[in-house]
Amino acid sequence: MNELDGLIPSWLTLPDVARVLDVEVSRVRRLIDEGELVAVRRGDPVVRSVPADLLLDGDIAPHLGGTITVLRDGGFEDEELLRWLFTEDETLPGRPIDHLRRGQRGEVRRRAQALAF
Repeated sequence: MNELDGLIPSWLTLPDVARVLDVEVSRVRRLIDEGELVAVRRGDPVVRSVPADLLLDGDIAPHLGGTITVLRDGGFEDEELLRWLFTEDETLPGRPIDHLRRGQRGEVRRRAQALAF
């Protein structure tokens, strides 16, 4: 998990995510179960946490859910999926999550689909 901590500077607990989205924690759990958000167990004590950059302006980053679906369909586990989203790619250029936060899903999705094959 240390590798993810090196890639992802800021994490939110599920109650923190609920406050940002202005919903109940049970809704955050459903969003995770439905693949709209990704959470991993980390920290001490170990709690489910969501990278803060998956949220933008009080909402979930644009096109995140569909990208999560493509990556999971391609066989990615949640930790691998987060590693890919938050790793710099010179050919993109930048991190896939930054492109999604700007609403630029096309090239990110193409690359995610290519990884599945």
